[in-house]
Amino acid sequence: IVFLVLIAVLSWWAALHALLYKRDPRAAFGWIAVSLFFPLFGPLLYFLFGINRVRTRGRELGRRLTLNLRIGFERAESHLEEIIPPSVVPERFLPIARLSDTVTNRPLLAGNRLEPLENGEQAFPAMIEAIEAAEHRVYLTTYILETNRTGRRFVEALARAVRKGVEVKVILDGVGELYSWPRAGALLRRAGVPVVRFLPPRIFPPSLHINLRNHRKLLIVDGWTGFTGGMNIGDRHLAANSNNPSRVEDLHFRVQGPVLAQMEQVFLADWSFCTRTAPPPVDENVSRPPGEALCRTVVDGPNEDLDRLAMILVGSVSMARDRVYLMTPYFLPSRELMGALQAAALRGVEVKVVLPWRNNLPFIKWAGENMLWELLQYGVRVYYQPPPFVHSKLFLVDDFYAVVGSANIDPRSLRLNFELALEVFDRDFNADLTRRFRQAVSRSRERTLADVDGRSLPVRIRDSLCWLFMPYL
Repeated sequence: IVFLVLIAVLSWWAALHALLYKRDPRAAFGWIAVSLFFPLFGPLLYFLFGINRVRTRGRELGRRLTLNLRIGFERAESHLEEIIPPSVVPERFLPIARLSDTVTNRPLLAGNRLEPLENGEQAFPAMIEAIEAAEHRVYLTTYILETNRTGRRFVEALARAVRKGVEVKVILDGVGELYSWPRAGALLRRAGVPVVRFLPPRIFPPSLHINLRNHRKLLIVDGWTGFTGGMNIGDRHLAANSNNPSRVEDLHFRVQGPVLAQMEQVFLADWSFCTRTAPPPVDENVSRPPGEALCRTVVDGPNEDLDRLAMILVGSVSMARDRVYLMTPYFLPSRELMGALQAAALRGVEVKVVLPWRNNLPFIKWAGENMLWELLQYGVRVYYQPPPFVHSKLFLVDDFYAVVGSANIDPRSLRLNFELALEVFDRDFNADLTRRFRQAVSRSRERTLADVDGRSLPVRIRDSLCWLFMPYL
């Protein structure tokens, strides 16, 4: 009897928690139903996947949260201090700059340079070369570090840096590390490289943050050269090898300039969270700014940073005058972003979305297919790139503004993952990415409203069922 009472209490507690603290009514209703109709199993699922809040601020590091039954509302801390951006921002882009000033509470920094790197063939040699040239410190965060040939080259380069006295720190996601065997963390530790795992799932002591993944990709060398974007580390990103059935095309970015100090702050905050130590100060001095781009780091995650990137994307679409170009591997936009894209197209803005035809997570593509008609009927144009799978992420507004980084346009990325993006105000950088985007469009097939409406009944049922679970994908 005691056991049955305990099960009932847990079920009703989980249902009440979802009712009070979930912001999305669909997610709340789903978790309430699961918790009440599947006693014991339902509350367990809710504890594993439904509680999506983590505190990462320094005051919480001494008592790191693994299972917190008192987690409150899914909301971020509010920052209402406006940081006036540099006067070199064109006047018509000042509203976007002011929006992200307020949301991020970080300043725009002038004097940066960004270089796009296509696929692993360009990105990996540049990253390893930077590690080999390091004199003081190397900081690396990645979601997946495969232990195939490419991954082992990185392990060896990091080990050599340690042996010559360079400070090396590596953060691996606790779930992303499980994609390869042997685990990358074991190889790094064996080579003498300091490495920590971000929220690794454990039974004892219990760590049940299965959903809350560190999806950031960062490599920072000596505070002078950095790399970020959406590319993981492994052989699959060597896209020139046409014999590799799992090959992936992607775009990564080499970054130089003052914005690296903000990126380094993000890394050290994550490191301090994993190690429960206070983050050290960051050297923000850059002797000679290498470029002219205005940049700002945007962090997003299921903590105090919740919804920052989503607000910036919706706001910048709403302010677009000429064009909005969006490329992403996973496209399940929120109702707010859907509305902003529809309104922009109705205002006469050229709105184009480029997606991969072949997707490594086909159920996300199917769910997205069920939503496309809402964009297509209002003039948003959607294109599918031919295989191989394209993992690139681009967000371009007009001729001066870009957002690049690790985030996808889906609930998991914008609600559950810890992500990092760079805002870039620079005409030349935007022009380069616009050219790449238009090249992708030229080799893609446009998806029309007739195509979507012409799906067979079994396909529509499949797509609709996947869409039904969109809040959980």
